[in-house]
Amino acid sequence: MADNKIKIPVDTVSEKSHSLVILVNEFINYLLVERSLALNSIEAYKNDLKRFIGFLDGKKISDFSSCPRDVIVDFLLSEKNRGSSTLSVSRALVSIKMLFRFLVMDRYLKEDVSEIIESPRIWRALPAVMSEKEVTKLLASPGKDTPNDLRDKAILELMYATGLRISEVVNLKISDINFEIGILRCKGKGNKERIDPIGQKALDAVKRYIEKSRPQIALSSSNLPPPELFITRFGAKFTRQGLWKIIKSYAKKAGIKKNITPHTLRHSFATHLLANGADLRVVQEMLGHADISTTQNYVHVDRERLKSIHKKFHPRG
Repeated sequence: MADNKIKIPVDTVSEKSHSLVILVNEFINYLLVERSLALNSIEAYKNDLKRFIGFLDGKKISDFSSCPRDVIVDFLLSEKNRGSSTLSVSRALVSIKMLFRFLVMDRYLKEDVSEIIESPRIWRALPAVMSEKEVTKLLASPGKDTPNDLRDKAILELMYATGLRISEVVNLKISDINFEIGILRCKGKGNKERIDPIGQKALDAVKRYIEKSRPQIALSSSNLPPPELFITRFGAKFTRQGLWKIIKSYAKKAGIKKNITPHTLRHSFATHLLANGADLRVVQEMLGHADISTTQNYVHVDRERLKSIHKKFHPRG
């Protein structure tokens, strides 16, 4: 068996999943003794597979023979969503493929369900998203009623409610919002104008910011405030980088481990709409996508809902 420093301890998973750890350690021993791989490479495979069996353990899967292809894909998506780079997700898939090939070779498995999973290149297209619980924590993170907190609360609420790009938020003007109807007008890529609805919570947060916070922040500058909705503590228009830093700081404050960017709020907006039954074409319109294939990237996270619909309505489901 592999050196104890390289082996995965069985106590990292529940007792029912100990067999998973034992087989992975046999695979590690195979890489070490028969394939003579470098220790750094083996350590990388070990770390990938340790997370994988931890994922399986959480899914109550205690045997590789009862691990379907969909669960492997779900694991890779979870790696992407927790902030792993495309390269890291790609390597994790390679680690799993090598493990399953070994298990088939040594007759632990009859078939390799990982074999036809597509090249890791596909993960470039998959957007990282937050769970609804994580979004709630993020939106609650500007806790105080200081002018900056009210502004930041409005920014986060608006971005999640509308799915605006960071450049669209930076350039949004007060006059672009119709508070009576609850909509906003913005210009997206290619200077294309679109109309987006605003949820009531976001609308209330923006109103509160305009009434109580923005006038106080504007006093920080001797110049007239710009027409843009959101202004910095110096009374100036935000830069994209400045807004990015604010979102990152609140994600850290909320204890969210994923790599959160302004685009993550946009991705989460689209994903949660689709998960709750929104039509793909409607989401495409709200995101300002010229091609619906771009919007379809968000459908992957709603696989379970699509499967349940198929089972419910298809005659052979």
